[in-house]
Amino acid sequence: MARLTAEGPVVHPDCEITEATFGAYTEVGRGTRVAHSVLGAYSYCDRYCDIANAEVGRFANIASFVRIGATDHPLDRASLHHFMYRSASYWDDVEDDPAWFARRKARRARIGHDTWIGHAAQIKPEVTVGHGAVVASGAVVTKDVAPYTIVAGLPARPVRARQPVDVAERLIALAWWDWDHARLRAALADFRSLDAEAFLEKHGG
Repeated sequence: MARLTAEGPVVHPDCEITEATFGAYTEVGRGTRVAHSVLGAYSYCDRYCDIANAEVGRFANIASFVRIGATDHPLDRASLHHFMYRSASYWDDVEDDPAWFARRKARRARIGHDTWIGHAAQIKPEVTVGHGAVVASGAVVTKDVAPYTIVAGLPARPVRARQPVDVAERLIALAWWDWDHARLRAALADFRSLDAEAFLEKHGG
């Protein structure tokens, strides 16, 4: 694993980055595309992800081949094909359709803090994955995921709670993901050794 820094992301080879913002201690795996998105501090994605029009919180764990904010095609028109909006690739006398691309950018996917998106999962546009949630490998998420909930399947459905509701609410209130780097280091042994409830008791949540 690369040595991460507060100065900017570690971006591995063969990535395509377009209008993206990265927090401290972030990492982008080989062959990944990130477009019109924000990746919060300490978040990372593994190899060959496709993240578009998304706001990813802090401490998100994104496995390889994940797609977030997958773009769509017009279902209500005579054709689905992108000749309608990528028109300049086909004719010299017409421009691409800016309204279509503006609409796509506005349909944001939102991934909360301390989340885990499993291998080859897909998160559709305008879906919110709550803080602490887990999306199983291969799941296709078409509806919002509640905080600290594990979802799986196609389409994704709740499997179980990651934490009991009261513990989840206390973790959200504690908001440890907003702690500074030094405070995280000071609490590292407790993150490693205590379960969530014991951690909350010790750290005031």
